[in-house]
Amino acid sequence: MADGMPQTSPQTSHDPLSAPSSPPEPDFGPPSLVDLRRYYQPGFEVGRPKWVVMVWWLVQAVVFPLTLHTAHGPRCALLRLFGAKIGKDVVIRPSARFTYPWKVEIGDYSWVGEDVTFYSLAPIRLGQHCVVSQKSYLCTGSHDPSDPCFALMTAPIVIENGAWVATDCFIAPGVKIGANALIGARSSVFKDMPAQHICVGSPCRPQKVRVITSDVPG
Repeated sequence: MADGMPQTSPQTSHDPLSAPSSPPEPDFGPPSLVDLRRYYQPGFEVGRPKWVVMVWWLVQAVVFPLTLHTAHGPRCALLRLFGAKIGKDVVIRPSARFTYPWKVEIGDYSWVGEDVTFYSLAPIRLGQHCVVSQKSYLCTGSHDPSDPCFALMTAPIVIENGAWVATDCFIAPGVKIGANALIGARSSVFKDMPAQHICVGSPCRPQKVRVITSDVPG
């Protein structure tokens, strides 16, 4: 200004009782083609009353983790009590999880490692001398990607005698793993794998024949 006084900006009046302005709506793209309010489970049956399911989940959450690491017998007995078919000398670690044990079958001398999940909406069957290593996820449930109601889809999993599913693998619904196959660590298996092959990758593919020596240490 001509008189040398500092120039000040005009004050904006503010009404403390006025409602704050709403933040802009987030942009999440076009409208959803799926309506989860219409979700349904065609043909799916749990196989037991709801109270049995709740009791099992309580037992699994409280009793399993409290058992000793090598106390495989009590854990196998609990699974049998709830309808699982468990063979002799089966190894099951205390952090393994079974959604519906009455849909699970594990053959003689097989091992189930730490943090393995049997998501058994449909049957999961393991043969004899199978190994499912830690953090692997056997998943029998998915959803129809073309259905706007996101319908549940289920299919069984079969792991044949002598197969080894190494650590942190995903086994998809409907998959059969052939006898004596080896599924490499962190593989994702979406289709059947041939017997006595080493199979790796995501998606998992057969790589070569699994050679097992005929001599068994004494």
